[in-house]
Amino acid sequence: MKDIDSAGLTKQRQAVLQVIREADEHLTANEVFEDARRLLPGISFATVYNSLRFLKQEGLIGEVRFGNDATRYDRKLSRHDHALCNKCGKLVDLELSIPVELLEVASDLSKFKAESIELTLRGLCPECNK
Repeated sequence: MKDIDSAGLTKQRQAVLQVIREADEHLTANEVFEDARRLLPGISFATVYNSLRFLKQEGLIGEVRFGNDATRYDRKLSRHDHALCNKCGKLVDLELSIPVELLEVASDLSKFKAESIELTLRGLCPECNK
């Protein structure tokens, strides 16, 4: 994880970063807000939202977006893939090796100049599949 001198962050940004880095899940802005309020009871949602945007721009957290669904925030910054449960919305990290050929085929089909590729497996998590 990228590190930053804590003197460069306000206490609000430090609290938001702490929440993201200590989370076992990919949190939404609302979930970050709830957890950040436990650390700083007076923090506002706008401050949390602005802090998330700042931390993402600084490369301290990742952002996971799936269409119109809520954005989620990720402590893991390296390239990785995800599995998303269609029923409960659970989101987990996957470490997949992406063959160069897949990137080339995707680039050819889309006519995009490919820079990276991320895969999302959609289905039912083990709990929802019971």
